[in-house]
Amino acid sequence: MIVVGGEALVDLVPVQAPSGESTVDGGVGPLLPTLGGGPYNVALAAGRLGAATSFLCRISRDRFGEGLMERLHASGVDTALVQRGDEPTTLAVVALDESGSAHYTFYTEGTADRLVSDPGPLPEEVTALSLGTLGMVLEPGASAYEAMLRRESARGVLTALDPNIRAMLIDDPAAYRARFASWLPDVRLLKLSDDDAEWLAEGADADEAAKTWLESGVDAVVLTRGAEGVSVRTSALSVSVPPGRAEVADTIGAGDTVQGALLAWLDKRAVTDLGSLSESDWREALGYAAKAAGITVSRVGAEPPTEAELETYWT
Repeated sequence: MIVVGGEALVDLVPVQAPSGESTVDGGVGPLLPTLGGGPYNVALAAGRLGAATSFLCRISRDRFGEGLMERLHASGVDTALVQRGDEPTTLAVVALDESGSAHYTFYTEGTADRLVSDPGPLPEEVTALSLGTLGMVLEPGASAYEAMLRRESARGVLTALDPNIRAMLIDDPAAYRARFASWLPDVRLLKLSDDDAEWLAEGADADEAAKTWLESGVDAVVLTRGAEGVSVRTSALSVSVPPGRAEVADTIGAGDTVQGALLAWLDKRAVTDLGSLSESDWREALGYAAKAAGITVSRVGAEPPTEAELETYWT
């Protein structure tokens, strides 16, 4: 089983007004609430692609929280590890640029997901743990997830991290970068975008940064590169695949889908040792993830595909 830990929130996504129609005062158009959060999207993607997946988070009992729970269940994600609270749901206001890329403003003070507590050792059947985004930034939850990462890594679980940097919520970048570096010996799979890699490496080239992280103990670094596709670097090989070709509606959830699809691919093949994968294995895994992400970007909001959609969409 895969356990995904981190925030669940509501994205407020702009609704494009029909041509010729004006927006409300100040040029701010209507916003559509969509259920999301990086780790939440990862769990949805893995669950929809047929992997046994459980989500770990504290989710509000408000109406948004009920919607988040319903969507997890509809996607086949187990919620036994979900903690519930009376605090409100985190909100993220999304702005889309001309290319469809998303930029976020977050409302996180006193919200439910940041108050998650460490559940203790995960069930024995758990073979993979994926963490990331705000869950590894906002306290006190970040310390709970960090403790889980170290404990589950020590018992041989395949640990995956997607830092998914939201710089506006990182008050002390130097301290965060140092903390990130301290996680690396306990991370087997590090997935991040080129932009995230360069931010973490303070402007250094993403490929050079990946070499450094491999030397720190990571088994594989997967980089999502937008129109250039997806690549992986390990100590033994480097593989790149093109993106799944699709007409882009927006890029919300694309990287999350890559992470969820990779975890699902590994889970279905019972892979826990990334060093056992050959170049052809990685090409297949990355191609699978890129095609899943191609479907996600063709739809508005983070809407990862089901396995049936993945099989038929690219036929």
